[in-house]
Amino acid sequence: MIETFKSISNNILFMPHYYSEKQTSPLRLEKIKAVLRGRLFEFYSGSGVFSKKKIDNGTRVLVENCAVKDGWNILDLGCGYGVLGVVIAKIFPRTTVLMVDVNKRALKLAKMSLELNNVDNADVKYSNLYSGVKEKFNTIIVNPPITAGRKLCFRIIEEAKEHLEKEGLLQLIAKHRKGGKMLGEKMLEVFGNMEEKAKSGGYRLYISKN
Repeated sequence: MIETFKSISNNILFMPHYYSEKQTSPLRLEKIKAVLRGRLFEFYSGSGVFSKKKIDNGTRVLVENCAVKDGWNILDLGCGYGVLGVVIAKIFPRTTVLMVDVNKRALKLAKMSLELNNVDNADVKYSNLYSGVKEKFNTIIVNPPITAGRKLCFRIIEEAKEHLEKEGLLQLIAKHRKGGKMLGEKMLEVFGNMEEKAKSGGYRLYISKN
């Protein structure tokens, strides 16, 4: 009985998270529909990715309220199956969007979602945080994996500076009472400024200018 419990515990401990590079579960493909920024979109989703059944509330608030200008160069950091990148690239056709994630299954789904929505001004690329990112952007937009811990989330904020153009924006969504307040304070520390643009369902959109 003890050995069985240990075996179960080890399996639970080493199960991949949605922010893991490789997923071991069989891919069960799903298609999600959502109206975002006043337009109907479809996305491919599946097992092993964040919020596989529906667009999560944080991403929805982020997509609806993030600051974007047509013509900007945009980094969708931790793109998942592609919701933000697809919507922004479609709504703002002169933007260029780089969608990156560490989860290789999510990247596959993001590429499929781009094709599904006939988006040709966005690219999908593997990157562990900023490891695969060399260029600078007008804005970095992120829904950080709070459950991955403070250290990783702080790295997202700290390392954003070197990947932002002058006056470029870091835009981050989080639940204020579940880590968001702390992340907003970190953004203020790193950038010397921070504002809260949107509040909805406990989520806040934190924005800092480089």
